[in-house]
Formats: sequence, structure tokens, C-alpha cells
Amino acid sequence: MLAAVTHRSLAAAVTAVVGLVAVAGCAPEDNPAPAPPNVACTPGSLPTKVAGQLTVGTDDPAYAPWFVDNKPENGQGFESAVAYAVADKLGYGKDRVTWTRVKFDNAIAPGPKAFDFDINQFSITEERKQAVEFSAPYYLVRQAVVTLKSSKIAGAKSLAQLRGAKLGAQVGTTSYQAITNVIKPTGKPQVYNSNDDAKKALQNGQLDGIVVDLPTAFHITGSELKDAAIVGQLPQVGAPEAFGLLMDKSSTLTGCVSKAIGELRDAGTLGQLEQQWLARTAGAAELR
Repeated sequence: MLAAVTHRSLAAAVTAVVGLVAVAGCAPEDNPAPAPPNVACTPGSLPTKVAGQLTVGTDDPAYAPWFVDNKPENGQGFESAVAYAVADKLGYGKDRVTWTRVKFDNAIAPGPKAFDFDINQFSITEERKQAVEFSAPYYLVRQAVVTLKSSKIAGAKSLAQLRGAKLGAQVGTTSYQAITNVIKPTGKPQVYNSNDDAKKALQNGQLDGIVVDLPTAFHITGSELKDAAIVGQLPQVGAPEAFGLLMDKSSTLTGCVSKAIGELRDAGTLGQLEQQWLARTAGAAELR
């Protein structure tokens, strides 16, 4: 779950990180793509899948802290809240937003989509841009390693100490790419259909650690696995990793959606939502 984007620091209220700890993410500053001149960014003019309605996709299950109780329609969790904020900017109230479930790897595959946009921690990459379109970024993120407290890598302080470990991540994600490109383990990393499957493999002793985005790592260790711990976060290699809303390659909504994100960023709304749902960043030292 890498595009060249510029970004500002987290709002002051976000918890400070320890030592060399980097921020988990921030409302990125970027110049959103302008709306196409032939598309008015109003509900009556937007060519949505269903007239007068906005169809939003996400995965099933939809995990915290991005969503709450696997119910994207409740407006709780960072990405659910962002989706509704974007919809509101486009003129669609909550009663005019419909959710559809789409698996992560199906969403990033080429071909027509059953949604107007999908929000599911999609990192913006040049490879994915060959098959789909992305909005301006709404979040910058880091990747982290999660393990069990009894694991041999629980006290690891460097990437070198992870290279002999058995590691895994969800299929098609930049979490998996971070294992191969940043950690570079001696053994082939394992791939799983979901984070749930990866967590089960960790619990069953099939893995020494899993890689997920930092907010998810805090949720796993704080709410899901009592005996789990964050080993640390991975160093940023190259441009910051940024999440964007995903759309059909031929979508004419990209400009309007990016414009909405830009307005939410400028108004401070994205930063406020981060503070509400994702601001727990202390305690994940950077591995080098």
C-alpha cells in the first residue's frame, strides 16, 4: 500500500514521536488535479454509476482504524469519515452514498469498476497508474513490522536483524513490497489474502512477523492481539508513500474528487480526521 508528493507536518495535536520516530502520516499538501472543463462538480452533472448517487467501494472485511465494526456506512473510522467528507464536498449527503465491497486486488486490476471511487489504503504507485486512476493523496503513511512478544525478532533494532526472519503481508500491497524492497529477507516472504490470514499465521508460529501500515499496526497490538508488539517502523525509501482514492482508468470524476480532497485539506478537515482516528504514533522506533 509511492508517488512524489510534498507534504506538511502533522498538526500540533498529533502525538509526538520518540527519538527518530517518523510521523505515521499527515494530510498531504499537493496541487489537486483541476476538474475537467467539460465536467461540472455538482451532483446533477457528475457522471456517477447511478444518477444522483455516489457509489463507494472498499474491502470486506474493512479494518480498524480505517473503519469501525466492518460497517463503512456508519461514518466511523478514518477512511469512512474521509469518504463521507469527499461525498459532501461533491454535493452528496450521507443518504445518497451507497457502499459496495470489492477485494483489494480486484480493485487495482484493469477493467471497468462497479464503484465511483474506492477507498481502501491504496498507495499511489506508477505501476498501478497503468490500470487505474488516483485522486490527489489524502494521507501519507509508513510501514511497520508486528510480531509476538515471544518472537526472536521482538527486540530487533535494525533491518539486518530482520533479514533472517520469516515475514509475511497481504497480497498486492506495498506492505509486501516493503518486505522485499526495504527489509530484503534471506527467505521468500509469505503472501496472504488478508491481514486476518497473516495475523493467524503469526499466531500459529508460521511467521516471525508481519508488515502492515503503522496505524493498522497500532490497532493490531492495541486491540486485536494481546501478545503482539510493534518491532518498529520501516525507513522511508524515496518519495513518501501516499494513499489516494482509486477510480476507473477512464473515470471523468478524478478532477472533481481531487478538488474535493484539496478543499478538505486546505480547510484542515483531513488533519482533524487524522487526529481523531489515527493520531497514536508514539512508540514505534525507526529500523535502520
